[in-house]
Amino acid sequence: MNSITPIETKDNLAIVQVIPLDQNPAAVYLAGLSNEKARRVQADALSRISAMLTGSPDYLAVNWAAIRFQHMQAIRAKLAEHYKPASANRMLSALRGTLRAAFLLGFMGAEDYQRAIMVKPVTGSTIPAGRELTSGELAALMQACENDPGPGGVRDAALIAILYSCGLRREEAVNLDLADYDPGSGKLVVFGKRSKERVNYVINGAQDALADWMVIRGSDPGPLFWPVTKSGLLTNRRMTTQAIYNMLTRRALDAGVKHFSPHDLRRTFVGDLLGAGADIATVAKMAGHSSVNTTARYDRRPEIEKQKAAELLHVPYRRRLV
Repeated sequence: MNSITPIETKDNLAIVQVIPLDQNPAAVYLAGLSNEKARRVQADALSRISAMLTGSPDYLAVNWAAIRFQHMQAIRAKLAEHYKPASANRMLSALRGTLRAAFLLGFMGAEDYQRAIMVKPVTGSTIPAGRELTSGELAALMQACENDPGPGGVRDAALIAILYSCGLRREEAVNLDLADYDPGSGKLVVFGKRSKERVNYVINGAQDALADWMVIRGSDPGPLFWPVTKSGLLTNRRMTTQAIYNMLTRRALDAGVKHFSPHDLRRTFVGDLLGAGADIATVAKMAGHSSVNTTARYDRRPEIEKQKAAELLHVPYRRRLV
């Protein structure tokens, strides 16, 4: 956790006695989040904000109902100073959610609540982390899987194909069940963030790769992708997100491809579709983005145009002989 000097305040924002979890605004807010990962991330955000307010990361010991607009402004300033805009605004969202819980629990008046949450978001933009894969790298990954004669090679080819061609998050891939896929139409029902469903289509080489995996997997109900042991044994249980990360790392080494993250396949999916002329609103729906602004962050076309523009300039310098 980042070491940030606590905010100086005249108010005592630390509670003096233990509050039952069902009456603690922070605990109630976190309990209402959609999944364990979201709860873990936002609990960390509240811990950091708690340290700013009281000097302690124990967010359960903060008197959240005593937060006012001036506290929010001071917190926003600290977050803007130490974090990128996206991270700062996510942490402010955790704080707003906690104050909303305090209001709904009856610990905070409507006027104080409304004034507190009116603090403006942190502005600014950053270049998305990660990288995009080239078509040659994707081909090398598929070749590496093809060189593996066991069932693991077939499964990994299908997984990589689905992660890229459908732009899936790791969590979405491991949560797929056999019943979510229709081999006839290629229709794939994906369950995304905040329990949102969307439909993608598995076609061309991705459909062929998945068909080969289905032959090995069989028709037993359950997860679409199973773990495969080193000896080639299959178990009808769900893979973990860490297992997918490890698989991609291993296949990248086999293929001689520079390290990439699972999300880089998703980033490549968005960039390739936009580069091929797909409508950004359609790509946003395929990616499960709630806003096209999120999709636009992965649009590489403006960067290509910048590069072309830069080539219009000429610097009159001749390389020296070494």
